[in-house]
Amino acid sequence: MIVKRKIVFVYNPISGGHKIIPVIPIIERFINTDLYDFSIVTTDHKGHATELAREYAAMHYDAIIAVGGDGTVNEVGCGLIGTDTAMGIIPCGSGNGLARHLGIPTDPYKAVKWLDKSIFTDIDYGLIENHPFFCTCGVGFDAKVSESFSNAGTRGPLTYMESILKEIAIYKTSSYKLSFDNSSETFDCFIVTCANADQWGNNAFIAPTASLQDGMLDVVVVHPFTVIDAPLIALQLFNRQLDRNRNVTISKCRRLTITRPSEGPAHFDGDPILLGKEINIGLVPHGLKVLIPDKRRKI
Repeated sequence: MIVKRKIVFVYNPISGGHKIIPVIPIIERFINTDLYDFSIVTTDHKGHATELAREYAAMHYDAIIAVGGDGTVNEVGCGLIGTDTAMGIIPCGSGNGLARHLGIPTDPYKAVKWLDKSIFTDIDYGLIENHPFFCTCGVGFDAKVSESFSNAGTRGPLTYMESILKEIAIYKTSSYKLSFDNSSETFDCFIVTCANADQWGNNAFIAPTASLQDGMLDVVVVHPFTVIDAPLIALQLFNRQLDRNRNVTISKCRRLTITRPSEGPAHFDGDPILLGKEINIGLVPHGLKVLIPDKRRKI
């Protein structure tokens, strides 16, 4: 006799993909009811996914499936830290960074079907001033874009590109002191990204060698570059070769303190946050249980 897994899908109705693809009908039609005892709940305010994840974890559900974008994934993950309940993902957002790193299909039908063969594993997660993140956090240009995108009023790749073009025309680099585990350096930086996963999303591989299970953060510094350098940086970003660029420095550490001239924006998993001059970032090894589609895949 097969013992069914108890799972709940936590659905964010304002994530971008659901407007094009009817995600809920796909779940209801194609979920394997021989394997899963499932329900679907909908979020209605910021932070609600975290509340729901904690509630169902307390009822000893086997998995909570985040149906939404990176923000929804972050909220569900936050609610499951320190529990025995795993997080799964049906990606429906603009970037879907963690889902892509884990090898979860971005097609909702395929994402539902992979649950039949999914397995449990543990991954690391990061903390930026005690805010958990699962993909990346950082300061610099990407934080300004995150802030602009959050205030844009609409979602999706086109809006994100508009935010990039808007900010790059006016952005000025700044000096950051980076204090690693046993050393410190000061750089003039365009971007400082701390990566747990290998990408921001949309297969933009900011940290091409990052692992979710190595107990280390990949600290990616993009130094100021010229207009002539920009096309190669963009190409290498999407070809998983950014670590080969002469304007990029990548280091690994467990803890990092960023000191900057003034307070300003930062981001975690794409969500903007205002932080002070000193920013403390760390890593918690194997702190979150997740579902992945293939035990042979290195994550």
